Amino acid sequence: MEERLQKIIARAGVASRRASEELILAGRVRVNGRVVTELGLKADRQKDRIEVDGKRLVSEVPVYLALHKPRNVVSTLRDPEGRPTVADYVKGTGARLYPVGRLDFATSGLLLMTNDGDFANALLHPRGGVPKTYVLKVQGVMSDDDLTPWREGIRLEDGVTLPAEARVLRHEAEKTWLEVTLREGRNQQIRRMGEASGWPVMRLARTTFAGVTSEGLRPGEWRALTVDELLHIREAFGVPKRIRGAMMGASSGPVDHRRAAGTVRSSAKASPRPAPESAGPPTRNRAPAPPRARTRTDIEGPGAPGPTQPRARSRANIAPTNAPGPGPAQPRARSRANIAPTNAPGPGPAQPRARSRANIAPTNAPGPGQARSARNARSETTPRAAETRGPRARGPGRR
Repeated sequence: MEERLQKIIARAGVASRRASEELILAGRVRVNGRVVTELGLKADRQKDRIEVDGKRLVSEVPVYLALHKPRNVVSTLRDPEGRPTVADYVKGTGARLYPVGRLDFATSGLLLMTNDGDFANALLHPRGGVPKTYVLKVQGVMSDDDLTPWREGIRLEDGVTLPAEARVLRHEAEKTWLEVTLREGRNQQIRRMGEASGWPVMRLARTTFAGVTSEGLRPGEWRALTVDELLHIREAFGVPKRIRGAMMGASSGPVDHRRAAGTVRSSAKASPRPAPESAGPPTRNRAPAPPRARTRTDIEGPGAPGPTQPRARSRANIAPTNAPGPGPAQPRARSRANIAPTNAPGPGPAQPRARSRANIAPTNAPGPGQARSARNARSETTPRAAETRGPRARGPGRR
């Protein structure tokens, strides 16, 4: 289907229609290899090769969003005064979107945004009668009879307004909350209606537009319209003509996106959660398993009680006390896991002081006796012969 060239360029997201006309007049657009400088030329985006600055145009995917516009935000794509705009909230979509209508700088609420010009024009045309619902707070206590002028039409500078649907929600001190539904879109219409009827509007927010609600969206958040919402709009107003291929939310419910740190609040780029941290190293004095020894492990072999053995210097010191009944005081350990067992029943002499990290000094001999010593051994089962024999005698033959 043939369309005006500037419309095709605007639909591709390059620029607005007015800016697209300037591109054509500047000779920056080519159609099938020929430079075009005349406005009003038509082309078929499916058959013709259209280029802007040497790059071929590719039509954007239709996007239909519902944005909860915060207060003190401009409903335009650019602001010469540097104020925040609605375009700052939808940058994460990857498409050039513009608002369907406008909301005042101090007005918050639902604002539809799209890159489909036909969709926007159909919803903004006066003959469409698209319903828009607002919640507002006015100064003073209003009764239901005070809403009669709103329901019949109020004369403004640009004519009498169409009848509106209005009802009182609640009273708050000397103020009244109302819900008003309009089917026309004049500039600042509700605020002007309040001034003309003697009820100044203090707060204003739009909650519904063309059957789409802002429920579940906080200020600054947006979501894609669902399939059901687009089908309802097409049935009521004839747009969009094509739904297949559009960026949409799930039909079961909206998908929220959040603006963060002055950029787009979008959950589409959520970073993956880190894996849960593994358990830390075992704490000191924990006895389920002996710690790993980096040197020789001291193990005392079974046998009869004997004299006190020399001090052990290994790294894992375990000296639990399992003997029933009273016994002598245990030695002070300087290792990381200190457990001092005593398996002999009855009292016995004090255990030797250990400075190693892996010191095991159990006493397995029955009855009272002296403390067995612990010697260094490479094996945990059988001590070496060198560790069992007595010390060498001093003499001339010693090297």
